[in-house]
Amino acid sequence: MIPGYKISSANEDMDISVIHGYLSRSYWSKDIPLATVQTAMAHSLCFGVFTEAGQQVAFARLITDQATFAYLADVFVLEGHQGKGISKWLIQTILDDSRLQGLRRIILATRDAHSLYEQFGFKTLASPEKFMALHQPNIYKSV
Repeated sequence: MIPGYKISSANEDMDISVIHGYLSRSYWSKDIPLATVQTAMAHSLCFGVFTEAGQQVAFARLITDQATFAYLADVFVLEGHQGKGISKWLIQTILDDSRLQGLRRIILATRDAHSLYEQFGFKTLASPEKFMALHQPNIYKSV
């Protein structure tokens, strides 16, 4: 817990304007349409960090079957709130969530936050040759 902040996993608490605003300028989903973010959130477990005044300052979502597998995506902390331990608290809260216990695998992709996730037991793929991807990095430019 971090004084002055709270975490919610209720989709109705999420501030779509904050989330879309950040994601649409991020390296992993630049120019993502608002409707795409709304659809993604509707089909995911979402977690947000909020100030006591209710301002959303962080977000993460899991695409999961809640039984065997999850993909952790769209993790961010707004710049003015970084360096306070919010990302660690958010990841720990997600991993402790009762809906996610017993999963065989949780994966994620990151360009620059390896050290954050390693603190929670994430490792680079042991057998990357077994994994494949259909990656379309410019998909949002055509929408």
